[in-house]
This record gives sequence, structure tokens and C-alpha cells, in this order.
Amino acid sequence: MDAKAARDFVRENHRAILVTRRRDKSPQLSPIVVAADQAGHLVVSTRETAVKVRNLRRDPTYDMVVFTDRFFGAWISVRGQARVISLPGALAGLEQYYRDVSGEHPGWEEYRAAMVAERRVLLELEIAEVGPAVMG
Repeated sequence: MDAKAARDFVRENHRAILVTRRRDKSPQLSPIVVAADQAGHLVVSTRETAVKVRNLRRDPTYDMVVFTDRFFGAWISVRGQARVISLPGALAGLEQYYRDVSGEHPGWEEYRAAMVAERRVLLELEIAEVGPAVMG
């Protein structure tokens, strides 16, 4: 499987577990919702104060497994480097992330206000390695 196939899989399957590294290099796992942007990155919305954000600011290496809503069945693994984009620069990406996962929001002004109030950031995940698609 290559990066394009991984992005195609993520466009249809948004459930994932993101692995970042703690200070002692042990894994920290987070259930997330992931999307694929037009620039070829995987993207995740999270809070500025989340442990995964602190971990990625210190060590941008991530691993992730993406699976279907059914959980059992097809899945992929992805590895690469992450970039944390904070507000206000993250806002356009956060809006597109919402569209890619959920469609149009009924009130974009309300959405934008919530992103600021929640101190949301966008994780931009570069794809360096992709594991095989596996069934079972």
C-alpha cells in the first residue's frame, strides 16, 4: 500500500488510534477522528492542551492505525512526522476537516467560536510509511 491508497482509505474511514511518544519514549495512545486533506496530509482536530499535542511538539514522530466503523475488517497503519498548527492559522483547516468528516455545518460562526473557545489545533500528519491493508 502507498500513501495515495492510505489517503483514499482515510477519506472513507475516519476512526483511528494515534500513538505519540511520552518524554520517556513510552507510547501514549489516543482514539481520534482523522481526515485526509487536499494537500496530501492526514489531519486531526484536537485541543491545544491535549497530551498528544505536548508530545508531538517535543517529538513529532507519530504512528497510527486507521480502521472501519465496524472495527473488525480492513485497516491500515501509517507512520510519519506531525506538525501542530495553532489558531488563528488552523481555522481554515479545521473548517475543511469538519466538512471532510461530517459535511456542512449548520452554523459556521458558531463552529468558529467553539474552535476558539476550545483552543483547537490542527494536527497535520505527513505520511512517511504505510503498512499493509489487512482483513480480519
